[in-house]
Amino acid sequence: QVQLVESGGGLVQAGGSLRLSCAASRRRFSTYAMGWFRRAPGKEREFVAAISWSGGSTYYADSVKGRLTISRDNAKNTVYLQMNSLKPEDSGVYYCATPSRAYYSGSVYFPYEYDYWGQGTQVTVSS
Repeated sequence: QVQLVESGGGLVQAGGSLRLSCAASRRRFSTYAMGWFRRAPGKEREFVAAISWSGGSTYYADSVKGRLTISRDNAKNTVYLQMNSLKPEDSGVYYCATPSRAYYSGSVYFPYEYDYWGQGTQVTVSS
């Protein structure tokens, strides 16, 4: 059973920064792609960022490019989301996710492409 545990959320003023972490209990973590999604109140879950299993490719939603950075530390079985220049519209519950297939190289932009999800961490950006 794969478990994903997010942490690092909180309340921050607009323009501030947060770093989210997602710790994975998974063998061969380095062979799996990882993604971050978020859900704002009253909205559907949306793609934020993803990183390939190799770490060589990263993907971002247009709304976060240049402000959010995804990275991974395979030695710690952890993926990070560094969030800078935060805006109120970045508020929501942030989830990390991973597919069941190792060496996955397909699309990373849709929730149905992921098989395991964390419980989420709340991010609130005040104006």
